[in-house]
Amino acid sequence: MSRSNVQFWFDPICPWAFMTSRWLLEVEKIRDISITWNLFSLAHLNRDKEVAPEYKAKLIRSWQATRVIAAAQEKSGPEITLPLYSAISSRIHLKKMDVGHELFAQALIEVGADAELAGAENDSSFDKTIIASHEAGIGLVGSDVGTPIIAVEGIAFFGPVISPAPKGEEAGKLWDGVLLSASYPGFFEIKRSRTVGPIFD
Repeated sequence: MSRSNVQFWFDPICPWAFMTSRWLLEVEKIRDISITWNLFSLAHLNRDKEVAPEYKAKLIRSWQATRVIAAAQEKSGPEITLPLYSAISSRIHLKKMDVGHELFAQALIEVGADAELAGAENDSSFDKTIIASHEAGIGLVGSDVGTPIIAVEGIAFFGPVISPAPKGEEAGKLWDGVLLSASYPGFFEIKRSRTVGPIFD
């Protein structure tokens, strides 16, 4: 059986996308998949929507985080994406650091990148690249979804939204089930109310 090429779209500020990304990394250990990591922008997604002031402030951090990753991609290539995503999002969601210059500088140093790239947080010239990546994902699943988006071998879907992320063969079984469901052309949605928040332990 040939390796499956998986595309994953994420916004670093989204804890649910970060949880799903950790699951995918587990899947990669036990299923023959190769993952490409792509930027998604919750800020761009919600640009024309009425949102609460506290969420609007959060969307500024979305731009900042994605700009720093886009700048690092431009300098170091796409292979920097996963390690920098992990370094930034682990600080946001696990260490509960404030999103800003210090967080970005620490994350960049951790992955061996230039800490000065943290200055890209306020550089809107990277927005075109971010939006192009975002729209590529949205183009596969439609505009009424958020992050994460997964695409594999012509099948694309939003989610799954999970907590906590399963490990080992449980991660593989969930992958098999999600892929089987999403592969049916007429399958659009399955949902229930969330009873827990993101559990990263």
